[in-house]
Amino acid sequence: MNSMVSLENATFIRPPTFYISGLYNMPYAKYYYVFLCFVYAVTVLGNSFIMGTIYLTRTLHTAKYIAVFNLALSDLCGSSAVIPKYADMFLRENQYISYEDCLASFYIVFLFIIMQSFTLLALSFDRVIAICFPLRYHAIVTKTTMTLIIGVMWIISATIMSVSVALITRLSFCRSTTVDSYLCDHGPIYRLACNDNFPSYIMAKVYIAVVLCLPLILIAFSYVCIGVALLKISHGAERMKAVKTCTSHLILVAMYYLPILSIYIAAGTTYLHPNTRIINSALAQTVPPMLNPIIYTLKTEEVLQSIKVLYKQIKVNFVMEDPVKSDVKN
Repeated sequence: MNSMVSLENATFIRPPTFYISGLYNMPYAKYYYVFLCFVYAVTVLGNSFIMGTIYLTRTLHTAKYIAVFNLALSDLCGSSAVIPKYADMFLRENQYISYEDCLASFYIVFLFIIMQSFTLLALSFDRVIAICFPLRYHAIVTKTTMTLIIGVMWIISATIMSVSVALITRLSFCRSTTVDSYLCDHGPIYRLACNDNFPSYIMAKVYIAVVLCLPLILIAFSYVCIGVALLKISHGAERMKAVKTCTSHLILVAMYYLPILSIYIAAGTTYLHPNTRIINSALAQTVPPMLNPIIYTLKTEEVLQSIKVLYKQIKVNFVMEDPVKSDVKN
């Protein structure tokens, strides 16, 4: 039964629930959701480990690692908003979600997706200043500056999502309430509306431009500047050292943007089976948060050294506490 809500002489039909279709008529689909649960477990462990390492290591209390901490937080919260809730829905075959919960889920999931994109842009700002203006790096990229940048990005992200949700609430759903996705997704929801959904269509285009295209263009421009600066470095060893500091960030950028952009390009140029789109979208949103902390651990010398120092400190503390416990027992 639909609930009728009157607003300014207009009647909005807001369904009590949406039905999240998920993978349609696909054999062994449950194994895919179990795989996502494994991805989530690794994501939680990896990002918690990175956040804990940054928090406990004073040498990592720098502007760059404020952004890295924010990326790990966004990855952890974004995956937590997607995988547990929706995997539970599909594994238990209870795919109905209330109207209010759907909009809340949409807001939270995409808020952290936006922050992942913006944080990669903040990290590119850190790298371009470090390589192009090394002598002024510590004066420009301070903890205060990075905190301000991250704060502004959170405000922009929250504003984008608030406008998106507000526009959805003005839509009337008088036909189907089946969302052809694996979560409460913006496009599949606003296309169900039976009144004017043009503002939501424009918001979808704004989202693509501001969240995907603009950051990617600015990141690409920053690496053009870095490339020019590297060509001016005469010593090959210094050039390789500078390139190594960018490797982790470039891998993260490629993992985040390439799968998402490929989905948008494929959907815009050819027919994509709903199951193909759902699988690709789910992997694009869940696998990078799992791999990001692994890449930062293995590719960043500062983090590796910090982990070694923390391990030695824990080992020393354990050795010191053990004799004390033995004395107490005796």
